[in-house]
This record gives sequence, C-alpha cells and structure tokens, in this order.
Amino acid sequence: MPILLESRPIAPRPRLADWPQSSHADYNRRVSEKPLAGKIALVTGGSRGIGRAIVLRLGRLGARVVVNYSRREDDALSALQELQKCDSGGWAMRADIGDLEQVHELFARVKEEAGGLDILVNSAARGLQRPRDAMASLPNHLRNTFDVNVLGPWFSTKEAAPLMEARGGGSVVNLTSLGAQRYLPKYAAVGVTKGALDTLTRYLAVELAPRGIRVNSVCPSWVEDSEGVTALPSSYGEAIRRSAPLGRPITPADVANVVGFLCCPESEAIVGQNIVLDGGLTLLGVINP
Repeated sequence: MPILLESRPIAPRPRLADWPQSSHADYNRRVSEKPLAGKIALVTGGSRGIGRAIVLRLGRLGARVVVNYSRREDDALSALQELQKCDSGGWAMRADIGDLEQVHELFARVKEEAGGLDILVNSAARGLQRPRDAMASLPNHLRNTFDVNVLGPWFSTKEAAPLMEARGGGSVVNLTSLGAQRYLPKYAAVGVTKGALDTLTRYLAVELAPRGIRVNSVCPSWVEDSEGVTALPSSYGEAIRRSAPLGRPITPADVANVVGFLCCPESEAIVGQNIVLDGGLTLLGVINP
C-alpha cells in the first residue's frame, strides 16, 4: 500500500535583499590598517612565546592589550615596551590562570583599569614542564594542567562575557594543539586537556553567539621557537621541517596572524571553529620521525 504524504505549500525563498544584513557587510569599504583601534584585548600567558607574538599582533592592529603573566614580570614589561613601539599601549597584570580566585581578581582589575574588554585570547597553558606518557602521568600534575588549560579558559570566558556584552560584543580565541587530535609521545596531559578545550570552544560558541560574542580556537602543529617543542623529541621537528607541504614549520607569528584575523570584523561569520594551522602537514597522514 503506498504511503501518502501530506501536501504542504512551499514557502517562497526570501530575496537576498530581505535577509538580515551585518553591520560589517560592506564589501566595498576600505579595510583599516588599525581595525582593532579602540578595542581592549587580554592575552593570558602573553609575556613569552606564542602569547607574546599575539600581544604584539593585536597591538599592531590597534588594540590596547592587557599582558597577563604568572611569574616573569620582566618579560611582561618587555612586551609592553614593544607595544609602545607599535603605537599601542597596555597593562601588565599578574594572575595564575589555574587559580579561579586570581582569575576573578584579574577581570575585576581589567574592568577597573582598562574600562572593559572586547577580546580574550586564552593562550596560557601548562603541562609541558613534566612531559609524560598517559600511563606515567601523575595525579597532581594532571589536575594542575586541567586547571590551567581547561578551567582557566572556561572561567576566564565567563568573566569576560559580561564585559564584552556591555561593549556590544567581542571575540574569544582559544589556543589548542594538534596533540589533541594526534598521538604525541610524552604529551598526554597537554593533548587531553587541549582536546577538552576544543569541545569547550564549541559549547561556548553556541551559547555566546546570540550575545554578540564569537568563540573560536586555533590549533597549531609544531611551532618553531615555542615552549611546546621542548616536550617532543627533536626528531619530530626534523620530520615536520622535511615533510610539511608548506616547506617550513609554523612560527609564533603565523599563529598570531590567524588569531588577529579572528578578532577583526572581517571574520564575524566564523563561529565555533577550530582552525588547524599546520602548513598542510595533516594532509599527509602519518609522519614518521
């Protein structure tokens, strides 16, 4: 016996002119050299390595930047001096992102001294100081790594959201790792927590997008001259340099450029995405060191 389907009228497709238009969707406008002018950014773990490169990139794009650090004040002050050369300014603010009370105090200070927040980059990470395989990982180390790499960005975003909403919206960018998607030796604590951060990015993106806050993540592979490479055998770096289709490894400046783009108006339709930055490395499958 044939199944009869109820016939329903097909609604007319809306014309392009009837679609809601973004305030930024003027494709003929001149792109500003300082698209983040007037914006306030906070980069956790911003005093060294990839975080520092992100601080300077956001400064060159016009933002004033809060450089968060946990121990090395000299490095944070040095980053501020570099910001001044970019015709930008900022603040150095100390806080351990793995300590939720310190996170709360950090954002209270951002509100008081910077007047609000438009951009949050969760770059602070821990777990590489004692690289171990999964079966050799120690409970205290795992908890500490989880506190910084997952709960830190989670609660930082919760603290940042009302500050961003008060200024009409904002952008959150999480720094994850290819080690969350591929096995790397002695990288278990970082890889597992970065995988959790990937998932957290998607949940926060869905919940915050209606409030004008975009959440995305950037997932680099081997980043030359960064702390992450010290946890891996040198043979991995040599294999990546030899194999990557791009012909060179990823640098902190490469990561900073992608983060900067995700904070600019041109990327406003990108929501909840994990952008892999590996020079085409993962297109090749398994890389043998």
